[in-house]
Amino acid sequence: MHAQGPIYPQRRLSLVGASVAFVDNISLASLDGIVKAYDVRGTYPDEINAEVVGAIGTGFAQFIRTVEPDTNSVVVARDMRPSGVELVDAFAESVLEYGFDVVDIGLASTDLLYYASGALQMPGVMFTASHNPAQYNGIKMCRSGAAPIGEDTGLAQIKQLGRDPQTAPSGKRGKRREQDLLGAFVQHVRGFVDERSLRPLKVVADTANGMGGLVVPAVFDGLPFDLEVMYPELDGNFPNHEANPLQVENLADLQARVLATGADIGLAFDGDADRVFLVDEQANPVSGSLTTALLARSILRRNPGATVIYNLICSKAVPEVIVEEGGKPARSRVGHSFIKEQMAVLGAEFGGEHSAHYYFKDNWRADSGLIAAVLVLEQLSRFDGPLSELLAPLDRYSASGEINTVVDDAASVIERVAAHFEAIGGVNDRLDGLTVDMGDWWFNLRPSNTEPLLRLNLEAGDAATVEAKVHEVTTLVEAVR
Repeated sequence: MHAQGPIYPQRRLSLVGASVAFVDNISLASLDGIVKAYDVRGTYPDEINAEVVGAIGTGFAQFIRTVEPDTNSVVVARDMRPSGVELVDAFAESVLEYGFDVVDIGLASTDLLYYASGALQMPGVMFTASHNPAQYNGIKMCRSGAAPIGEDTGLAQIKQLGRDPQTAPSGKRGKRREQDLLGAFVQHVRGFVDERSLRPLKVVADTANGMGGLVVPAVFDGLPFDLEVMYPELDGNFPNHEANPLQVENLADLQARVLATGADIGLAFDGDADRVFLVDEQANPVSGSLTTALLARSILRRNPGATVIYNLICSKAVPEVIVEEGGKPARSRVGHSFIKEQMAVLGAEFGGEHSAHYYFKDNWRADSGLIAAVLVLEQLSRFDGPLSELLAPLDRYSASGEINTVVDDAASVIERVAAHFEAIGGVNDRLDGLTVDMGDWWFNLRPSNTEPLLRLNLEAGDAATVEAKVHEVTTLVEAVR
């Protein structure tokens, strides 16, 4: 439920002609609640609104002016949420006031925004709440070339500068213009595959009333696929189901349609279409780890000996496949800023996360659900058999999925769990939370960045062992929480 009355009395926003005037300072607490580890996310209009976004735009402009002094333009885009128009306008006004030009590419997927940032060599700002429900909106930001902005790489500074801004420099106000980059983005995505190798396949894509409804048909137009798009209408109220394919209930419509039509594959996109989840011809969901392994194999066959990044909650099958294909596996913390940073340091060709984010060196190390989708379809086109058989050699272990437990003191619980398993022969590491390797099974326990939760991911050789070991670990967590 939205709060009533004025939420931010410390700060007033007024649009006067073509300029923005701010008086007083917005409270730090009001930004603390919505500025997350990797982006900005909150409910509209009580947590995120024109006033708050204006402050963030002020902070962003000052930050970019400091770290990219020769940059004069910023590219912005939005998803289909109704509040996006107002929020983009408020952000743009702040940026224009600081002398930056604004290139508005309008409705876009997040990977289209990353493409724009890379192709135009401009800092980019995407207004989206991704897979969150309809009442949310948010902001994803990057530097020129789609370089990530996270808590440790600019977000904290942007928050502080938005709370206590410097006076806008006197001088020429920036200009705002529109630009259509969809066609160029389509060609970029299709450039990752050899279109001559593609064969007719029946594809069902559930875009969940999200931005996939714009970009998926555009990319597939002219390719030799029989494409059916479910819920293609852009509607930020999500009238059919939430645009969150991580929740299995949101895959039900796609699974049913795959079976009903005899489709070769199902594709489920999240709200801003930067992630894609696969469903095989038997309507079985395919994990992000399994898709990472499949994509890594494709990338390595084109780039022998390349480095591939995988995050530490991916299946052990992922580094095994990378080594088998002659690649160099590199393990990373969970989160796009860590993956992209490590890709840059190691010169990696590809990075994958269990959460279905897939990163490509030739995409400015940014993630793209569409690039992942066309690469999977290229492999399926070249394979003489169904998707389930293509994946079978890579599907080697059973996994728990993510299990969340509410705790009062996450650090204390982790220390006690670590001590327990070390005492019985476990090999512990602390790259991200606690990972314990027990030889024939392993688990990772990480604290949430935003909630009093511990997140457990566990993998073993079979489902019965997974069930038993999940019980063992969760019993210990709950005993010490």
